[in-house]
Amino acid sequence: MVEAIFPPGCVVVVGLKSEAALLPAGVRCIVSGGDPARLATLWPADAAAVLSFGIAGGLAPDVATGDVLVASALWEAGVARAVDAAWSATLQARCKARSGVLAASDALLDSGAAKAALYRASGALAVDMESGAAWRFAAARGLPFAALRAVADGPRDVLPEAAAVGLNPDGSPAPGRVLRALLRRPQDLPALLRLARASAAAHAALRRVLASAAPAL
Repeated sequence: MVEAIFPPGCVVVVGLKSEAALLPAGVRCIVSGGDPARLATLWPADAAAVLSFGIAGGLAPDVATGDVLVASALWEAGVARAVDAAWSATLQARCKARSGVLAASDALLDSGAAKAALYRASGALAVDMESGAAWRFAAARGLPFAALRAVADGPRDVLPEAAAVGLNPDGSPAPGRVLRALLRRPQDLPALLRLARASAAAHAALRRVLASAAPAL
């Protein structure tokens, strides 16, 4: 059952070390730290399949924190890009996930207005910052690509400044930068705490679906 989710030679792409920690031992993973340019330098030469995995920002009005999504297509810069249909169908069935278009962005969408604009343009359920680079790597090499994501912040949630500076390049938390951002804007603390709770809920949802999809993981 593990191979159905993580095929032989699969490389899993995440933004956060905490997302990587959800994966079973032995699954190859690269962590972008939220930097698509850095991600482009980390790819292994012997990858046989690419899975974009982790949390995402909700775009569609009917998605909620903790919803688990599988990409039926990846929308980026006005183009809907194909995913591996068979693998995606397996992920949807085993993870009991919702299938729909996901969007890729190189920038953090920190306002409800920005999310609404992307939703109007794409019709996507959610957005993340790793899938675009992951798809391009896979497409250039003719590799299967899929995306499995859980919604953290909702479509109307505002992301505070501290969220944009909260990661080190290796995807680990950067508490010093977060604290400095909060000292500049202490009014952002409630929004940051809401985001932390939403992120925790999305991580928990991914942990549950992996455990349910393949109990031996």
